[in-house]
Amino acid sequence: MLILVALTPILSVLLFLVILRMPAMKAMPISLIVTLLVAYTLWKVPFVQLMAAFIEGLLIGLSILYIVFGAILLLNTLQASGAIDTIRNRFLKISNDRRVQVILIAWLFGAFIEGAAGFGTPAAIAAPLLVALGFPPLAAVVLALIADSSPVSFGAVGTPIIVGVHQGLQEGPALAPVAAAYLMNIEITDFLRLVSAQVMRIDVIVGTFMPLIIVLILTRFFGENRSWKEGLVMWKFAILAGLSFTVPALVVATFIGPEFPAIIGGLTGLVLVLLALKKRWFLPAESWDFGETSTWNTDWLGSFTIKPKLEIERLSLLQAWVPYLLLGLILVITRLDILPVKQWLLTFIVGWENILGTTISANFQPLYLPGTVFLVVVLLTFFLHRMKAGELGHALFVSSKALVGTAITLFTAVPLVRIFINSGVNEAGLESMPVELAYQASSYLGGVWPFVAPFIGALGSFISGSATFSNMMFSLFQFNVADQSQLDPLLVLGLQVLGANAGNMICVVNVVAAASVVGLVGKEGTIIRMTMLPMLYYAGFAGVIGLLLAYL
Repeated sequence: MLILVALTPILSVLLFLVILRMPAMKAMPISLIVTLLVAYTLWKVPFVQLMAAFIEGLLIGLSILYIVFGAILLLNTLQASGAIDTIRNRFLKISNDRRVQVILIAWLFGAFIEGAAGFGTPAAIAAPLLVALGFPPLAAVVLALIADSSPVSFGAVGTPIIVGVHQGLQEGPALAPVAAAYLMNIEITDFLRLVSAQVMRIDVIVGTFMPLIIVLILTRFFGENRSWKEGLVMWKFAILAGLSFTVPALVVATFIGPEFPAIIGGLTGLVLVLLALKKRWFLPAESWDFGETSTWNTDWLGSFTIKPKLEIERLSLLQAWVPYLLLGLILVITRLDILPVKQWLLTFIVGWENILGTTISANFQPLYLPGTVFLVVVLLTFFLHRMKAGELGHALFVSSKALVGTAITLFTAVPLVRIFINSGVNEAGLESMPVELAYQASSYLGGVWPFVAPFIGALGSFISGSATFSNMMFSLFQFNVADQSQLDPLLVLGLQVLGANAGNMICVVNVVAAASVVGLVGKEGTIIRMTMLPMLYYAGFAGVIGLLLAYL
């Protein structure tokens, strides 16, 4: 009964969103109501605690909506300025093979954006770029979400490890005793570098196969022939693309730390793969494309439209890419600790401390959020591309209109998550729901914990919408289980981080954000069903490697 009650928020989302296929606009409000009732009546969470968690969720949802709005506005601005036409034309000149395009944009360019920004930004940028190239919107979102997996460990200049794992190992202002005893004289920064290296030693195997999985899903589910074989013939090129990211990321994680593996891995991978394309290494003789648009399944389509014919280019290639180059540059500059910009941006805080007299607080720094960077780049694009005021005004109108459904979903999905996480304050003498679930899992599955650990991390990302929050929520728990089971805590923490990456593919918040950008509001359940199998592969394969490392 305890397990069933604690699983209620997760089961309700799966039931209404995935199984009954309700749009998230309906499924998430119903799931929120169910969670509120269960938390109040069965978990005995005080009403004021529930309301505080609800308000916290609204504030966090507002910050996410700000990021989504910035991503949509940038896309619509580039549409209006003609940049998207130029980018589409030039990508088609590099290669008209859709399998190559998805590797370049979703896997490698997405990795760079993840390293610079994180917080679901890569899918919100890569998905519309793919749609602009002629991908069905559903394919674009699904593939962008799957690609945003391995780089997540080091998203936003290492936030999931630097903040997530570090804060997750603390009790109050200091390290928890069990962690302090293990570290002894090791500095926490050195320990986090060791965690990063452990993550990549496993991911250099698991993550290397992700481009191949992306291509296989592309050809099997969105190809005219529904063929695995048409994807499998790309295996050499796909593995090369995987190694082009994971090997540089492993080197950087091992010798430098968690800040730059995704950024350097993404950029290095782009250079190597473009070189391979120029030399035509490992490419099949025949190119691959979708069938005629008229044959596409209606589920693949969204409200975001792309002109069917290529336009005359108003901008040069450099002009078209300048906004994205500026985006990456500004994101990196604003996230480096060695520069004063980050600290200055973090000084402006919006939020509510001790909401309704509880210990729950919600704060965010609007100037530091990627949404602000998006808006700055939009403004710079307006001048650099010599746009008309009416063009920017139209982009603003279209972008604002697209947020209505997303706002309803976010303002119910995120409060649901925060109620779930903050349920530790209750009159039933229980820990919070996620912690009780984890305790139950460890009591029954301690012997095979290295296999289970990634799925705990995935659960954390699914319910919280963030790999950073997952690591913060479960790092100390994972450490304790490792200690009690006589396993290496470093290995188990690495598996936790990898599991958090896996959950990133299916978490409702990321799915809603990516779907909104390409006009797929209402099809979130379909997206999750398609990203579920890659998530299970990623977490399961990491778990198998974890078992081998633990017991061989």
